[in-house]
Parts: sequence; C-alpha cells; structure tokens
Amino acid sequence: MMENLESTLGILVTFLKFLLEAIAVFCILLGILKTGQLAYMSKYDRNKNLFTEIRLEFGMWLVLALEFQLGADIVSTSISSTFDSLGKLGMVALIRTFLNYFLTKELESQRNTKEK
Repeated sequence: MMENLESTLGILVTFLKFLLEAIAVFCILLGILKTGQLAYMSKYDRNKNLFTEIRLEFGMWLVLALEFQLGADIVSTSISSTFDSLGKLGMVALIRTFLNYFLTKELESQRNTKEK
C-alpha cells in the first residue's frame, strides 16, 4: 500500500516538475517573440531608449521563467532521496534565486531610470 502511494507521488511530482519546466520554456519563448515584436514595431519609431525597453521586456519574461524553474526545483526536493542529490538541487535553486533577485533589482533600477 505504502509503495503504491510513494510510486503515485513520484509520478505526480515528475509530472508537476515537467509541467513547471515546460511553462518556464514557454515563458522564455513568449518573451523572445514579444521582444522581437517590440523591436520590429519600434524600428519605425526612432526612440532612443529602444535598447532599454527591449531589455526590460525580455527581463520580465526571464524573471517569470526563473520563478517557474525555482518552483520545479522545490517540487523536485520532495522526492530527492539522497543528500547528494538534495545538495545539488539546493545549489541550483540557490543560483536561480540569486539570478532572479539581481535580475529583478536591475529591472527595477532600469524602470526607475526610464520613468525619470
């Protein structure tokens, strides 16, 4: 009975991790398309801050993707059975958290500079 529950949980966690990672990839793809659209539409507009706008747009999509990746990492910890795999997963989650934090700070800084 308990083995069946563990097996079912493992399948559910694997599916949820895959779903979260797929959403992250979709966010990046959508970010590329939206950013490309912005770049294409703005070629008719001689805006000096075009580069900053493109970076802000794509950066927001990257932050969103990192959030989903971090969610996938958290879900993965629920079935990690060894300390080694948990340690590796923890390091990846820590790196993604730092990336997300500093990317968010940079985006906020760029947005504040743009609004002034």
